[in-house]
Amino acid sequence: MYPELYLYAEKVRARELRAEADRHRLAAASPDSAARAWQTRLGWTLVETGLRLVHRRAMPQ
Repeated sequence: MYPELYLYAEKVRARELRAEADRHRLAAASPDSAARAWQTRLGWTLVETGLRLVHRRAMPQ
């Protein structure tokens, strides 16, 4: 591969990564990010509760 082509490919990839990082930053700064954080926290709490219930039923009494 020619060095110029390699350099061009790396510049294109760097530009794509920067654009992706900008999109991620904008999404994280949106007002919905707080709601999404609560939604994630609630989801993991429900998973944890379900796992505890399953574990209690599986234990012999």
